[in-house]
Amino acid sequence: MAQVSVTINGRVYDINCDDGQEEHVAGLAGYVDDRVADLARSMGQIGDARLLVMASLLISDELVEAAREIQGLKSRSEAEVEERVMARESDGIDALSSQLEELAARLERA
Repeated sequence: MAQVSVTINGRVYDINCDDGQEEHVAGLAGYVDDRVADLARSMGQIGDARLLVMASLLISDELVEAAREIQGLKSRSEAEVEERVMARESDGIDALSSQLEELAARLERA
């Protein structure tokens, strides 16, 4: 198990993580620190706990919005695939129908 030191709002935290995940955890901490710094600039230093809770809520909101957007894209993509499949099936049925009509016309002439 690895450990990485991260700084959020000027305080250092030692975080345990899986080996090889140090850079990823440090990047996540950097993102949280940026959000906390934004809040601190707009609201002042209202305490670490409150800033961290507010930053967590903002990040959670971003995550929920991203998940909704992904779900919308998946739904739209599934609908487009279904529409394409139906169009291909319809084209196939039309082609088969034309072939049957042509065959029936030949049989009538024979």
